[in-house]
Amino acid sequence: MATWEDVRRLALALPDTEEATSYREPCVKVKGKTFVWMSSHERGALATRVPYEEALLLIAARPNVYFTTPHYEGYDAVLTQLDAIDEEELAGRLEDAWEFALETLKRRAPRGTR
Repeated sequence: MATWEDVRRLALALPDTEEATSYREPCVKVKGKTFVWMSSHERGALATRVPYEEALLLIAARPNVYFTTPHYEGYDAVLTQLDAIDEEELAGRLEDAWEFALETLKRRAPRGTR
């Protein structure tokens, strides 16, 4: 069973990260872009950035761990039951979310600044 403190420790160990809040809930950002946050819509659920298609695959493979709600439908994120994920899988999910957030920043950067 993971906790926000586990998320915080693992996420802040990644380069260029900072702790912040989003909708009064804790989150962690990379270069100003949120990549993991506690959902303000689903109590006790962690949200991480992930391409939407990958979110669907995660949910299909591990429905006891990953899920979505109408609020997140079509959004590049997946919800995670913190009480159903171990630290190793959580670390991998956070690293993937961190990389995806960095990729989206690169895609949006003006030419010459990448």
